[in-house]
Amino acid sequence: MHDAVRLEAVSKTYGAGDNAVAALRGVSLAFPAGSFTAVMGPSGSGKSTLLQCAAGLDVPTSGRVLIDGTDLTGLGERALTLLRRDRVGFVFQAFNLLPSLTAEQNVALPLRLAGHRPDPALVGRALHDVGLADRAGHRPGELSGGQQQRVAIARALVTRPAVLFADEPTGALDTATSRGLLQTLRNLVDRGDEGLSTIVMVTHDPVVAAFAHRVAFLADGRLAGELADPTARAVAARMTGLTGAAVPA
Repeated sequence: MHDAVRLEAVSKTYGAGDNAVAALRGVSLAFPAGSFTAVMGPSGSGKSTLLQCAAGLDVPTSGRVLIDGTDLTGLGERALTLLRRDRVGFVFQAFNLLPSLTAEQNVALPLRLAGHRPDPALVGRALHDVGLADRAGHRPGELSGGQQQRVAIARALVTRPAVLFADEPTGALDTATSRGLLQTLRNLVDRGDEGLSTIVMVTHDPVVAAFAHRVAFLADGRLAGELADPTARAVAARMTGLTGAAVPA
């Protein structure tokens, strides 16, 4: 099994001199193809910076990042843009759907922006993958929050990316909707067919993290351990050691 994403001794410092802030400090971490990894840590631990560097949205100060075997070091902006377009999907807490377009049209948008004529079968498959085949003609205002986030995921999947990066994807959803969405993501990875193969998700919620195959913990910009086959309670207990917070009953 190859690594969909690999970070090798990645450091990221913002500012210089007395104002320098080290967001990441020599982080080495691999995300194997076919895996679902949650990234957790206290506020300011470097979670978002790690996601941005891993996705090619930010450039490390030192170290290197490889996506689907391609070393991002030294790539020009155009090459990075093409790589992100073709091999990377993004899902954020905000749905970022265009309200005037139907679900089907929103999903097809990345293909149109890339200059391709959308394949209706491909768009339909992406919506089917997230359980919204029967909502293709609905606009965002006619969909629930959970359904809108599913459309956002289908839009990220339509290009068949090597990896999907998700930053607090359930933060705007209620508990029941959140769990349904996370189960959809887990199923897409576990199925391992032509759909999504790898997910890297930043979250602060132990219950959300428990849907992943493993959790990687950050503290003060450094990797602070991993947990395989996590449970919400085990994740909360590990977070307690990093933050001193109470473990929920």
